[in-house]
Amino acid sequence: MKKLFASILALCACLCALAEAPDGYYQSLNGKKDADLKNAIYQLVHNFTQVSSYNNLPRYFERTDVYPDSRQWWDMYGNAPIYLPWSGKLLNREHSFPKSWWGGSTGIPAYVDLNHLYPADAAANQAKSNWPLGKVDMTASTKYNNGVSIVGYPVTGQGGGSQSVFEPADEYKGDFARTYFYMVTCYQDLTWVTKYSWMMEQNTYPTLKGWASKLLLEWHRNDPVSEKEINRNEVVYSIQNNRNPFIDHPELAEYIWGNKVGQTFNGGSGSQQPTGDPNLVTPTNDMALEFSQVAIGRSTTAILQFRGENLTGNFELILSGSDKKMFSIPSTKLSTSLVNQPDGTQITVTYTPTAIGKHEASLIIVDGGITGSRIVRLIGECLEVPTLTACTATDPTDITNDSYRANWTYPANETVDYWVINRTRYVSGTATAEEVLAEAPGTIIEDFDQSDSESYSVQSVRLGYRSPASNVVFVAHAGITGVQADQGLVVQGFDGIMRFICSADQTGACIYDISGKLVMFIDTIHNNMDIDIPAGIYLVTTDQCHTPVKVAVK
Repeated sequence: MKKLFASILALCACLCALAEAPDGYYQSLNGKKDADLKNAIYQLVHNFTQVSSYNNLPRYFERTDVYPDSRQWWDMYGNAPIYLPWSGKLLNREHSFPKSWWGGSTGIPAYVDLNHLYPADAAANQAKSNWPLGKVDMTASTKYNNGVSIVGYPVTGQGGGSQSVFEPADEYKGDFARTYFYMVTCYQDLTWVTKYSWMMEQNTYPTLKGWASKLLLEWHRNDPVSEKEINRNEVVYSIQNNRNPFIDHPELAEYIWGNKVGQTFNGGSGSQQPTGDPNLVTPTNDMALEFSQVAIGRSTTAILQFRGENLTGNFELILSGSDKKMFSIPSTKLSTSLVNQPDGTQITVTYTPTAIGKHEASLIIVDGGITGSRIVRLIGECLEVPTLTACTATDPTDITNDSYRANWTYPANETVDYWVINRTRYVSGTATAEEVLAEAPGTIIEDFDQSDSESYSVQSVRLGYRSPASNVVFVAHAGITGVQADQGLVVQGFDGIMRFICSADQTGACIYDISGKLVMFIDTIHNNMDIDIPAGIYLVTTDQCHTPVKVAVK
């Protein structure tokens, strides 16, 4: 069980480090307090070796989130035993710190940071949505409860004004608290979306709102660091070369938000004062730099983080192994002056396979003043170009004022990394297109309250290739798709002709093609008015009819 060593850990002195960080890893935190201490942690952890891609996460989860000596996924969101291999229908790649809070950008490290990504029961994850952590008011009816995850109304004083909160099981409350401590420190420079900033303030210190820090500290204290977290922290470090300091040094949370605010931190193990000897902190020896699977004829890249102290001269970078020609680096020399910087530096390694199969080489790091060498294993896999069939979009469900659930089906025999929902919003006659990445059918689409109505189609993605787009499905706030009887506008399609039927003249007619591109604007349309237009499928809106009317012209 997760708490195998919890009673032992609870007896340890507060200042005793709980995991083996490399010598010197935390030395930059010594002598600092409050905002300066939080900033020092930010400088320490915010640059790291990013995993190769989002769709590659299940491969990393096999190392970070499987029960020891078992093939069962360690799911902190559900209680149903689920076993390898990965099933996107049963599990999601969950951003425990919701991505919508920073705007959902996929181009920042937070999107693929293993320190807050976990496998999650799909149903629980959908119910959790992007709600904040909090205590659920159990005197009211809960919105979701599977015995591990609870979603419901917050107790008084919690939630930061949100309608609901997510409360994990007692044995995982500390895990989530320490994850959030890491996230609001590692990404303290992000801009939080205002309507989702239930737990955060827009600053670098303290970042957490008062009610949130109080709650997380309570969970942090009551559920101390477990063997599970220690082991996971070590594996994540071996993958992306940064650590969660609040697992190694739980007392750090007290210095930043708790009962040691105002006191100076001087760490324990892994925080020795510098000796002046050359020290390459990252990458660690024999770490694996794994590339996402790639189709033959394409390339993929991975970023390798370097950070050290007192290094001299240059590093010599040597590619070795029978598959070394499939990997490339920008230069065989790396200046140690870059590596010695507080943030370190990064190099891009490229994998360009010339044959189908698994490939491995070594990047050997020598000189720079260090004794011996460091070896980074480079691992990639090349597959055939996938063949993908178009999905079938189905009617939306669970439509509310601000969200709905997008649904679709796809061939069961096809392997899919993820899906792209092509979403088109219609606001006052203007169409705006955007893409939403989805784990599985039944994905909740948020911010529906910003649209008069909208439509969506779906594409499956495998190895960067996309299927043809599905059919288009329409959704309106009334929960009715297609043409509503009381719209007062009917559009008919004939051979090269579009005809408008309306009880009164309507203004501002916008005609869009199926991709959402405006192809024609008409100031005023009249009953039985015909226009010439090429064959195709179109969407029509007017100032009086915001819900798009779909018409096929032959």
